[in-house]
Formats: sequence, structure tokens, C-alpha cells
Amino acid sequence: MSQLSEMQVQPFGGLLRHWRRQRGWSQLELACQSEVSQRHISFLESGRSQPSRAMVLHLATVLAVPLRQQNVMLSGAGFAPVYSEHDLSAPELAPIQQAIAAMLHQQDPYPALVMDRYWTLLQANQGAQTLMAWLLGNRISYFEQPLNMMRLMLHPQGLRPYVDDWETIAGSLVQRLQHEAQAEGVDSPTVQLLRSLEADLPAPAAASLPFSSALPVLPITFVKANQHLSFFTIISTLGTPRDITLQELRIESLFPADAATARLMQQFHKDSLEHPPEQDGRFVT
Repeated sequence: MSQLSEMQVQPFGGLLRHWRRQRGWSQLELACQSEVSQRHISFLESGRSQPSRAMVLHLATVLAVPLRQQNVMLSGAGFAPVYSEHDLSAPELAPIQQAIAAMLHQQDPYPALVMDRYWTLLQANQGAQTLMAWLLGNRISYFEQPLNMMRLMLHPQGLRPYVDDWETIAGSLVQRLQHEAQAEGVDSPTVQLLRSLEADLPAPAAASLPFSSALPVLPITFVKANQHLSFFTIISTLGTPRDITLQELRIESLFPADAATARLMQQFHKDSLEHPPEQDGRFVT
């Protein structure tokens, strides 16, 4: 996050235009949604008018701009950032840490992961550790720390060999990354992650990989030693946060898609409690 994208060094007018176009809105549509005149929107984008601090925050809210980029828009307009960014372990976030720990524990014996905006693993419950130990064992040490879950999913030495219908799953994941990269601008961390994954993606190009499902969530099945574990995943975010770190948190929960998976995960969990596997610390957070 130390590298600034081209979008981030622009004046406010260019940033406003970028986010308006990201939403697919004309100046007139933004004017109607924000109750600001089209003329003033035009003057702001061209730099003929300078916004007040309140106007920056108002337009950013209407455009649903993430908090990190709202700080950037404020800076581009000559104002100090207003949104904090704490480390998740900071004392200020202790109540949130407790809430997340409770969510992870409640999800056991089924997997749950906490990741940041760039899919870096921050925390994992026992169910997730058990699943990864069953699938990868000590091969988890192949990957650089901290673990990036997109890289772990797509890499040939990672989860890829164990994912049923991998190309369809990869298509969905890469399309999500592409959408996020577009929203962040040139040379953002998400763009760099996407580029680093290109060598691990199959032909045809990632953009054309198919994805279809009757479910409104992502189904995924892991296969190893003739055993199938079928899940559907739900990614949750925190509502109305005032801190950048909290807004960017993703909590991914895997729920069993059938009774057989539920029984296997319950058995794995019981076995892991009775006979804890040797860990090298790579997936334990």
C-alpha cells in the first residue's frame, strides 16, 4: 500500500471524473444523485471550481468511494485525510478483534478466514487450518508469508490440484480481481497481484474464462484421495466502518454443501483436537 497509483496523485477533479465513470454515470446522473448542479460538477472536474471539504465527502459518499480513496480525494482537494487506518491488533480495535474471534470460533468446525483487501490472510479458525493441513500438509511452506489466498488458490503448487472444475472457479476469482483492479487505478496492489498471477492461469485468457452457477454464492469442491468436500462460500464485510482497515476486511466463511462434507469436517475437527497435527506456523495465525 506504500505505492501510489496514477489515480492517487491526480487533483480532485480527475479523481471525481474517475469515480463517476467507474459508476457508469454521466455528469447529469451524478448531479441528480447528489443534488449538486451539473454545471458545478463540470466545474469541479475541470478544476475551474474548488470543492469544500464537505462537498468532497458528499460526492464521495454518493459515488460509494472506499474510505481509502476518500482520503485520497480529500488530499487531492487540499484537505487532510479524515479516516484512520489502524493495524487490526491495535488496542483501539480490541472490541472488533473480540467480535471477529467469536465469529471464527462459531464457524468451527467449518472453515473461516479473515483477509485484507488484497486477499492477504490475517486470521484463520481451526476449521480452515484443518482443511489446509489435509489438502497441503507441509507444502504450505512453499508460499511466501504472509499468505495470499488468491495466490494459494491459483498456484499449481497450492490448492489448484485439489479444486474440482478449477477453470470455472479461477474464472470467477480472476474476474473479481479484474473488477477490483479497475476500481483502484493503474499500478495498484491489486493490479500487481493480477499480473503476478498471469503465469498460473490457463488458456484462454482469464477474462474469457467461463463462470456460471445457479447459486448466488460461489460453490467449490475440494477432491483428495477419492474424498470430496463440497462447500459454498460467503464473503462478509463490516457495515458502516469509520476505519480503513475495518472497511477493507473480508471474512470468508465456507459452509458444507452436503451432509457428507459436514460429517467429514466434523470428523477432521475431532481428530485434530485429539491428535493435533505438526504445524510449521505457516497457516496458524
